[in-house]
Amino acid sequence: MIIVMSPEATEVNIKKVQDKIVSVGLKCHLSQGASRMIIGVIGDKKIISGLQMKAFDGVEKTVAITEKYKLVSREFKHEDTIVNIDGVLVGGGHLGIMAGPCAVESMEQLQESAQAVKAAGAQFLRGGAFKPRTSPYDFQGFAEKGLQMLKTVGEKTGLKIVTEIVDVNAIDMHCAYADVLQVGARNMQNFELLKVVGKSKKPVLLKRGMSATISEWLNAAEYILSEGNYNVILCERGIRTYETFTRNTLDLSAVAAVKELSHLPIIVDPSHGTGRWQMVRPMARAAIAAGADGLMIEVHPHPEVALSDGDQSLTPENFDVVMKEVSQIAAMMGKK
Repeated sequence: MIIVMSPEATEVNIKKVQDKIVSVGLKCHLSQGASRMIIGVIGDKKIISGLQMKAFDGVEKTVAITEKYKLVSREFKHEDTIVNIDGVLVGGGHLGIMAGPCAVESMEQLQESAQAVKAAGAQFLRGGAFKPRTSPYDFQGFAEKGLQMLKTVGEKTGLKIVTEIVDVNAIDMHCAYADVLQVGARNMQNFELLKVVGKSKKPVLLKRGMSATISEWLNAAEYILSEGNYNVILCERGIRTYETFTRNTLDLSAVAAVKELSHLPIIVDPSHGTGRWQMVRPMARAAIAAGADGLMIEVHPHPEVALSDGDQSLTPENFDVVMKEVSQIAAMMGKK
């Protein structure tokens, strides 16, 4: 249920509504709109159905939410959410560009990558310290040493750090080094991990699962918001279909769908979405034209020797070209 408070509702009115909700064992989540406070009620449906909230002073109306996800829905919050990562904004017309190597391989590789992506206009350095791989024999990352390198390079360049968390027990370690916690496609429905990052204070980048529907994806985001963390960015990275020419099928229609269904910002990863560096450039342009709030692109100074995802990584020179083209499209779309 959503409780819409009237523009004239006082803090006392809002507090009484909150107290009533909590007193019957339900959770309430507040969202301040342009002129009204919206209160989301979460919990047992039978208890919610028995609430008589219209009788409270300051309540304008109550609205039942039909979807299973509540807090991520447009019904709960009409305005676009803007995620603020220490002064860097994503969403609501603000474009976030995350770029860097798939995996942290060395300090030299990371520094070269960071300098290149920053020069081209990226605000975030992406890089994997813990690498969940299909084969147990593939490079698995440098673990905490990789996180330390990311933080060092981030501090030197001023770039915010985005890196993947794969273990619920590693939350404190990741929070010490990262600015944004990435939940990868394989872990989109790792509900215990979603709860843990939801309890953290760090912004979360939630990638779409390889075979996940949009509803399943938004419900995964709901787990994070329901724990109190509203700083969630969605990432479309392609889904698995029968097509074999590309690594995945990049679903750009998901951008328009999410914009209709949810207030959360959504970015696109054309690197994993295609698996081919030659296709990253046109798909990056298309993503911004479709309304995406940003991009996540793999950039490596020497893709031919990359330990992970070299085939889909751009050189710094190619990334610079992409950024120039994307900037022009973003301006046409009214994005900063």
